[in-house]
Amino acid sequence: MSPMQKEQYESLKAVLSSPKNIVIVPHKSPDGDAVGSITALYGYLTKTGHSATMISPNDFPTFLKWMEHSDQILNYEMTRDQSDDLIADADLIFILDHNAFHRAGDLETPLSKAKATFIMIDHHQQPDDFANYMYSDTGMSSTCEMVYHFLENLDAVNTIDAAMASSLYTGILTDTGSFKYRSTTSTTLRVAANLVDLGADSEHINRRIYDVNTPTRMKLLGVALNNMVILENYRTAFITLTQKELDDNNFQKGDTEGFVNYALSLDGIVFAQIFIEKADESIIKTSLRSKGDFDVNQLAREHWNGGGHKNAAGGRSEASMQETVDKLISILPHYEADLQRTKI
Repeated sequence: MSPMQKEQYESLKAVLSSPKNIVIVPHKSPDGDAVGSITALYGYLTKTGHSATMISPNDFPTFLKWMEHSDQILNYEMTRDQSDDLIADADLIFILDHNAFHRAGDLETPLSKAKATFIMIDHHQQPDDFANYMYSDTGMSSTCEMVYHFLENLDAVNTIDAAMASSLYTGILTDTGSFKYRSTTSTTLRVAANLVDLGADSEHINRRIYDVNTPTRMKLLGVALNNMVILENYRTAFITLTQKELDDNNFQKGDTEGFVNYALSLDGIVFAQIFIEKADESIIKTSLRSKGDFDVNQLAREHWNGGGHKNAAGGRSEASMQETVDKLISILPHYEADLQRTKI
C-alpha cells in the first residue's frame, strides 16, 4: 500500500500548474473502472489547460461507450504510429488501473522507451517500480475511487462535473459488483454519494451498464451455463467457451462480462473460473473469482500467467482448451484444504 504523501501532491501540483502534453493509458481490454477513470481524469486535465490524450491498448465494450470523452480514446491497434509519437513526446504519462507495462499489451514497448514522468494510480497487488509518483492502494474498491481521492488531494474536487462524476461512479459501481464486494467500504459509499450529488445519475448508469443484453448474448450465456462443470469436492465450478461457440453466437467484445459470477453464485461454491478461447491470439483467456479468504490473485500468478485481486483475478493459458481444463483439475487437489475451510 503506497498512498502518496502530502509533499508528493504539492510537487505534482507544481508540475500540473503549467500546460503539459499528457498521455493516459488504461490496461488492455479496459473495463468500467479503466474507462471510467481515464475519461474522468481526461476531463480534469483538459479543463485545467493541459493537452491530454487517452490511448487504450485495444477496443472496449460497447456498453461503456456512452461515457463522456470515450469517443476520443485512441485504439492503439488502429493508431500505432500516432500513438507512439504521442507517448514519445509526452511530458507526463498517467498509468491507470494497472501497475505494470505488460498489462498494457502492445503498448509495453513504447511505454518502456518513454522519457516522460510517470504517475500511476492503481489498486492491484504487487506493482512494478516504474512510476515517479505512485498511488497504489490494494484496499481501495476501484481506481475510480482513487481518482476521486487523487483530485481531493489536489484540491480539485470542485472541477468534477456531471460527466466526470458519472465516469467515476461507473468504475466504482462495476468494480464493487454494484457495491456488494468486500472492497466496498463506508468511504466508498460516501464517495459514491458525493458523485451522485455532483451529477452522477445512478439509475441511468445502472441501466446503461446492466440493461444491455442482446438476443445473441443471452444465447451465449445459455451455452456458457450449459457448459458449466461443478466440482463439489473442491467447492469449485468452471465454465468453458470455445471460439466456435463464440462465433456461432455472434460474440461482441464485452458479451462474456460477468458470466463467471453465475458459477460463483452457486450455493456452497468458493471458487469459480471461466475459460474463453481467443483463436486470434492463440490463447485461452481466463477469469477467476472467489468468496471469503480464498486468494485467486496468488492462484492466477502461480498457474495462469496473471494476477489481480484476492477475490478477482485474470490470466491466460497457451495450451488447448482440454489441456487447460486438465491443468485446472490437476492443481485443485493442492488447494483442497484451503477451499474446504473457507468460510462463506
